[in-house]
This record gives sequence, structure tokens and C-alpha cells, in this order.
Amino acid sequence: MKKRILIIVLAVVILAGAVGGSLYLRSIKDYKDKVNALTFTEIDLNTVEDGTYFGECDTGVVKAKVEVVVTNHNIDRITLLEHKNGKGKPAEAVISDMIEKQSTDVDAVTGATCSSKIIRKAVENALEGEN
Repeated sequence: MKKRILIIVLAVVILAGAVGGSLYLRSIKDYKDKVNALTFTEIDLNTVEDGTYFGECDTGVVKAKVEVVVTNHNIDRITLLEHKNGKGKPAEAVISDMIEKQSTDVDAVTGATCSSKIIRKAVENALEGEN
């Protein structure tokens, strides 16, 4: 009797693990599909008035919220307000690249490509007035 209960408990644990693993893999696939679907447009800073702008990009697994300060049609400061990133913390280096280049069109950080794209898109959304 104990052996039978043990087998049933083990079967339930294995089944739960399989279902959980399947759901996790599905969420990763959905996340990667969302990141791959991101499109970027170059922002003409000459059309952006001085001010403070907020933007975000959320793909479920990775999320970024930013504050962008524009002065004299230049990106003066980008503050990362939130970055839910998994292992993508190195992507935060794109912020200084965008300020230096005065553009959202910067190279992704190797090993943190998805987070780099999400931060770039959050800044683009801020400058376009979208969220």
C-alpha cells in the first residue's frame, strides 16, 4: 500500500514538473517573439521639445521604464526608473551610448541583446510620447 501511494505521489510530482516546464518554455518563446517583433524608428530630436518624457517597454519577462530629459533638442539625461531584466543588467550601458550618440540607434550589448532592445524601445516610446 505504501509503495502504491509513493508511486502515485511520484507520478503527480513528475506530471507537475512537466506541466510547469512546458509553461515556462512557452513564456520564454512568447517573450522572444515579442522582442523580435519590436521595430525601431529614428527619432528626429529637432522635433522634440524641451521637457521630461516617460516611456516604457514591457515584454513580460523583461521590462524597462525610463525618464528622458531633453534640453535644446538634445538628450540631456536618461534615467532608468525600472529594469526587470533577468540577466540583462549589462544592457544598461546602452543608456550612455544613446546620450553620447544623441540617438536611440545604438548597438546592443553583447550577451544582453534583448534587454538592450527593450531599453532602447522604452526611450523611443518616451520621445515619441507613447507607452
